[in-house]
Amino acid sequence: MTELEFITFACSDPNEPAAFWAAALDGERPELPPALDPEIVDRPGDGPDLLFEQQPKRTECDLPIHLDLSTSDREGTVERLRDLGASVRETKTEESEPHTATWAVMEGPEGNDFCVSEYR
Repeated sequence: MTELEFITFACSDPNEPAAFWAAALDGERPELPPALDPEIVDRPGDGPDLLFEQQPKRTECDLPIHLDLSTSDREGTVERLRDLGASVRETKTEESEPHTATWAVMEGPEGNDFCVSEYR
């Protein structure tokens, strides 16, 4: 059986996005031996943890990762993530009877985009 262990982010400073995502996802950052330079965020529950490694992006438009978050309180979640250092690029709504999906396209502290969705 193959399991997804980590979702890896390429970033110039692993500490900043690791701190953001640990706070955003109620995760923990374990102490690693000083010889290791990545940062890890252990997420609560099942699923992969997040790994942040110092790596150059190949181009300015290179997206090293994109996460989609789902919540029952999109506006509250977006506001909490803004308080943690993210910014909102745009908000979109898509209707497909009988469901409506609204999501905010956001950028984390290093400019990597992610979405926060609410489905009704």
